[in-house]
Amino acid sequence: MPDFALERECGGLVCGIDEAGRGPLAGPVVAAAVILVAASLPRGLRHCIDDSKKLDRAERENYAEQLWRCARIGIGAASVGEIDRINILQASLLAMRRALAALPAVPQLALIDGNIAPELPCPSRTVVGGDGLSLSIAAASIIAKVTRDRLMRQLAMRYRGYGWETNVGYGTEAHRAALLTLGPTPHHRRSFAPLQLALELNSSESD
Repeated sequence: MPDFALERECGGLVCGIDEAGRGPLAGPVVAAAVILVAASLPRGLRHCIDDSKKLDRAERENYAEQLWRCARIGIGAASVGEIDRINILQASLLAMRRALAALPAVPQLALIDGNIAPELPCPSRTVVGGDGLSLSIAAASIIAKVTRDRLMRQLAMRYRGYGWETNVGYGTEAHRAALLTLGPTPHHRRSFAPLQLALELNSSESD
């Protein structure tokens, strides 16, 4: 379980940064920057926060709601257009920069999940598997995931048939099948291989 060991080791005002949505075929990539203060974090919540992938939807949404009440949070995103233009890695780093810029306070250090750090106006430290080690990064993973999933479920109401209400843009079998029958939407990442294939097939069928 993640704890405050890394935050204490770093000292000062520390934020955790993580992103959600690098792998989906549709939708933006979303990042969150979270500053936790041990004294203001409810004990019960402290023992529940974990890597968002290890939590179910109800748990993530519950913990996200509590985090908004006791933490300082910044949200950043990179659009589908930006993903297609600069690639998903660079778009993820851009979303992280925007998340930190959205914080109400400038941290003295940012703990970044992964092994590549974005250029930030403060020192940073990468932490591989950070969402399982640092409470701040784990909290950021929850906020980023919940924020992005809610956005995709809203888009599902406008773009029916792709299953975004459940797959939130990931390339499930049903989603890929819908791409071939319905074609891509403006929210699909055309630089991703399955989209290129769908576009080629749709183009050949229209010839």
